[in-house]
Amino acid sequence: MLNKAIPYGRQNITESDIQVVIETLKSDYLTQGPKIKEFEDNFATYVGSKYAVAVANGTAALHLCAMALDVKEGEKVITTPITFAASANCVRYCGGEVVFGDIDPDTYLLDINSVRKLLESSPKGTYKGIIPVDFAGRAVNLEEYKHLAQEYNLWIIEDACHAPGGYFIDSKGEEQRCGNGNYADLAIFSFHPVKHIASGEGGMITTNDDELYRKLLTLRTHGIVKDNDLYENTIEFAGGAETYPLWYMEMQTLGYNYRITDFQAALGNSQLERADDGIVKRRQIAEAYEVAFSGLSFIKGQSGSVEGHAYHLYILEVEDRLGLYNFLRTKNIFAQIHYIPCHLMPYYRNFGWKEGDCVQSEKYYKHCISLPMYPTLTTEEQSYVIETIKSYYR
Repeated sequence: MLNKAIPYGRQNITESDIQVVIETLKSDYLTQGPKIKEFEDNFATYVGSKYAVAVANGTAALHLCAMALDVKEGEKVITTPITFAASANCVRYCGGEVVFGDIDPDTYLLDINSVRKLLESSPKGTYKGIIPVDFAGRAVNLEEYKHLAQEYNLWIIEDACHAPGGYFIDSKGEEQRCGNGNYADLAIFSFHPVKHIASGEGGMITTNDDELYRKLLTLRTHGIVKDNDLYENTIEFAGGAETYPLWYMEMQTLGYNYRITDFQAALGNSQLERADDGIVKRRQIAEAYEVAFSGLSFIKGQSGSVEGHAYHLYILEVEDRLGLYNFLRTKNIFAQIHYIPCHLMPYYRNFGWKEGDCVQSEKYYKHCISLPMYPTLTTEEQSYVIETIKSYYR
């Protein structure tokens, strides 16, 4: 048995990462400084979008997106149950109603046929938007979703937290990077330590829409605007009109403090420089897993080798999932489960969701287990994981 614990995910902090953070800590700005805009510009270039807005975390990104799209009390939005709860919760933060579609058992992604069935079963206008998730790093075909959204006048938020660097192939045979804004109104990313790009906490919103971009900038900072270009030249006070002084600001709407710090942005920038190398390594690890587990009787399904997959997670579906999970822990392998279906969480059960509502998602959950997947996973460690799993079923 290896003495070193093997988690399902792990950050990789290099000496260069440490140095850029130290340099930023010694600079004039710890927050609202130049590193944030630098990170935003570099990230937009990386995914191919026009704009990027850095925020405190992925959940804040989702909330701001829902606000920017003006989700209102009682409005219905469709998402997948196989995701982290924040993908659904952002709708609830605005008072909207979450409706869960089911997943495609072959991809683990929100099934567009399930979504279409929901839309067709209600009058047009019942639903306002869709939040598809690039679950585990596999890119949703947003071209297909865009056609559906146009038919029903829906917006799309792409939850790409698992998939920076991922892509799908469109109908013209071209790569469409996750978050590039060509088919979704907004996309969001997370920089939690186990993600591809780690900044401790942090998130990013990308878009190609000028109006949404300006809304996001305002909502990120309390709804306060300081840019004099947004105002007329004068303002009327009780004592008469005067030009705007440099200190003048306006709270134009109710926003939040969802800002990121400069030292987090500096770390994110440094990590971004080697993001593609990390994707290459993740895909190599995925290929090794696929070969090792193909054709084995206890395997009910696996992530496999898929073009454009960013491999935040590598998932097996197995017999006796709980037994395997507990066995691996005794061998210093700390696998994880992604995810308990959102609709079966006690909070969402309170809205009437129950077992049997999303059959494929529930079936998937009974068998899924996420294996160690991160760029610094060694060949020796991966071989140990593979052999340990096989030994449980002998």
